[in-house]
Amino acid sequence: MGIYDRDLDRQAANFVALSPVSFVERSAEVFADLPAVVHGGRRMSWAQCRERSARLAAALRALGIGRGGTVSTMLANTPEMVEAHYAVPALGAVLNTLNTRLDAPLLAWQMNHCEAQVLITDREFSPVIAEALRLLREVHGRIPVVIDVCDGEYAGPGERVGVHEYEALLAAHDPLARLEGPADEWDAIAVSYTSGTTGDPKGVVTHHRGAYLNAVCNAATWTMPHFPRYLWTLPMFHCNGWCFPWTVAMLGGTHVCLRRVEAKAILDAMREHGVDHYCAAPIVHNLLVNAPAEWREGIRQKVRGMVAGAAPPAAMIEGMAKLGFDITHVYGLTEVYGPASVAVKRETWAAESLSEQTRLNGRQGVRYVLQEGMTVLDPETMSEVPADGQTMGEIMFRGNIVMKGYLKNPSATEKAFAGGWFHTGDLAVIEPDRYVKIKDRSKDIIISGGENISSIEVEDALYRHPAVLACAVVARPDPKWGETPVAYVEVKPDAGVTADELVAHCRSLLAGYKVPREIRFEPIPKTSTGKIQKFQLRERAKSASAIE
Repeated sequence: MGIYDRDLDRQAANFVALSPVSFVERSAEVFADLPAVVHGGRRMSWAQCRERSARLAAALRALGIGRGGTVSTMLANTPEMVEAHYAVPALGAVLNTLNTRLDAPLLAWQMNHCEAQVLITDREFSPVIAEALRLLREVHGRIPVVIDVCDGEYAGPGERVGVHEYEALLAAHDPLARLEGPADEWDAIAVSYTSGTTGDPKGVVTHHRGAYLNAVCNAATWTMPHFPRYLWTLPMFHCNGWCFPWTVAMLGGTHVCLRRVEAKAILDAMREHGVDHYCAAPIVHNLLVNAPAEWREGIRQKVRGMVAGAAPPAAMIEGMAKLGFDITHVYGLTEVYGPASVAVKRETWAAESLSEQTRLNGRQGVRYVLQEGMTVLDPETMSEVPADGQTMGEIMFRGNIVMKGYLKNPSATEKAFAGGWFHTGDLAVIEPDRYVKIKDRSKDIIISGGENISSIEVEDALYRHPAVLACAVVARPDPKWGETPVAYVEVKPDAGVTADELVAHCRSLLAGYKVPREIRFEPIPKTSTGKIQKFQLRERAKSASAIE
């Protein structure tokens, strides 16, 4: 034992397990009077937010929730969802935020899989929740204790389905003296389910240490100041809102809640509440790009947006720049707590043309400062590809901002972590400046006549046509070439374009073999977070090919 190992042990005075719960206590202590939550006519200070969260924690403890217990939520972006992010981890329990657009069988499956003991649900979702609870009872012989949220800002239909009402439950319990993190920072903080496009969804289990570090990374990546006014356009059920419930707490900021993600509601909130930060999928940014100019009038503060996605369309990034919104492009997955890499903007980029800035900003970039590793590897040899911008491999991560693993699925966990890295399934190159650029999902590459076609590259070309609102390109079986690209397109309101015009447009930008052989003007299926569901389009393309 060396001299630096003797009589220098960890103890309460010098070591505390990392947990984002500590951010809530700090803001309640030092920023008690500052605004924490805005929701319609409701206003809440940090002292009040902390007290309500501590009352919820006390109520959940009285219902038997403790370390390792699971609390599911079926909530919109409301104060109750914020409070759940603070209260549940403070008990050492695990938060399971349900996707509000799922159907009853999948909701029942997820709650059963994670063994939810308590469900907090907004009455807006009572029809689907009632059916999910019926299935849970009939198929699995159990249901969680249900707490109904009756949000005063919601005036639509929906009955109570639980035995407890949220506000009455909070009023019946004194707040815990302190919201405390776990003894072990490796303890689970949340379980979030992947989309399950092939087979059952996978439950991604994350830990307190990772949530703490990624919350800090969010602030560092965005150089966020103290007291940001953050608009909830991103669903908090998606990767725990990319850890921003805890980032906002860390900075003593204000959560501006939003039940409905609509262009006018977003812009009205920005104007009324001085919003300066928000996150969203590319499709939400596109809503703002295409909104009437008068809706944006009166927004004078600098607004900073964060966009994530395998490859946000260049036209969207360019459109936001023209509006004067400062967009930061990040990349990640549920397994890495949401965003874990960023296209860090360099000062020299400002001297480039707008189109070149768009190209530079559209890359997936470099790892977050507290993520230990991100690179592009050959998945067969596990060797790094050269930084030539040409050689494709798979993006992989490792470090503190990677999940614990998949719940009750050791084989999937082992496969995801093969070779000591987390395998994302995204194909990319490393450019000479070491920034990573995605070329496609491995399953989305179109192989036509032996040539690889990036669906993302074709989509970028389509998005550059002024009439295109949304598009997706997938492979369609072809007897001669094996596969050829087919494009699904949604056109902007009051815009007109023909298939021939779009094909000609693509031909001016792409090599001939990459041009879509067919354009289909059809609604494009999307998830609740705005991601296009290509698996459905692939099935459409196969079905259509079988008919012809």
